[in-house]
Amino acid sequence: MTEYLHDSQGVWIAFRPDPRARFLFNPEGDWIGWFPWDDDVVVTPGGSYLGTVHGDRLFTDESHPYRGEPGYPGAPGYPGSAPYPGAGAYVSLPDGSQDVAPALLWPRIAS
Repeated sequence: MTEYLHDSQGVWIAFRPDPRARFLFNPEGDWIGWFPWDDDVVVTPGGSYLGTVHGDRLFTDESHPYRGEPGYPGAPGYPGSAPYPGAGAYVSLPDGSQDVAPALLWPRIAS
């Protein structure tokens, strides 16, 4: 079952094909991150902190501690298209959190 992640405004920003899948993709299927420690912390393909999953949301925690170099998992296969899940409701950002920077979610546009 596909896990959809939204920002604080309820905009769909990412998904993983299964709640335990290791790789995270933006809605266009671009690989934007992975879960190296089998928890809710996501790093970019290059190993930098991307964000933390909070329920069905993906936020950047400003005080996230450095956890070391996670290595490189190897690139995933293309996940295919995920159907549009609809918008989520607006939620307040948790203290010390921000929405993930768009350049990290849409790397093809930012480059």
